[in-house]
Amino acid sequence: MLSINPTSISERDNYKILIGSIVPRPIAFVTTRSEKRILNGAPFSYFNIISSNPPMISLSIQRSKGKQKDTARNILNNNEFVVHIVSEQYVEKINKTAASLAPDESELDISGLTPIESVEISVPGVKEAKIRMECVMEQSLELGEINSPGCDFFIGKVVQYHIDKSIYEKGKVNPKDLAAVSRLAGADYAKIGEIFEIKRPK
Repeated sequence: MLSINPTSISERDNYKILIGSIVPRPIAFVTTRSEKRILNGAPFSYFNIISSNPPMISLSIQRSKGKQKDTARNILNNNEFVVHIVSEQYVEKINKTAASLAPDESELDISGLTPIESVEISVPGVKEAKIRMECVMEQSLELGEINSPGCDFFIGKVVQYHIDKSIYEKGKVNPKDLAAVSRLAGADYAKIGEIFEIKRPK
């Protein structure tokens, strides 16, 4: 068994250990709007539920060489964003949005994804998603060194769900029909695979 102190290795090595160990990770495809009203879209796998009462999700966006990404800047500017669950059917289009574009270019233009208006917020979502959640920013934190943060962390409150009727029955989402994909390390993704049940002890 190796024993490694995180401070003794590089940021890149910490990254590789974490993303290789904490798997599978759900993917949030996040749409935001810039100050010039450009629709931005990007995938993030540092994402999860943090509360159901009220319904809240967390989103962590790493900075690149200390510089905030467009998504983080847009959320801070207008406090709104849409989170989409990434499914097998459109993961190839989502992958195209990971390209590095200028802030005045929209990833949706190169991906072939279709914008669709939201109900409670001004930021559109994308039509291809089987589940999307309209969110308002509840809290934000800069994580890392005081004078050199490496990450922007957001807590978003879900204010509207959009769920494809074909995957929703009696208040439950069918995981097989949702066909969500998850992130591993490198260029690797995973499908749901075999589902098994273990009942909780009483």
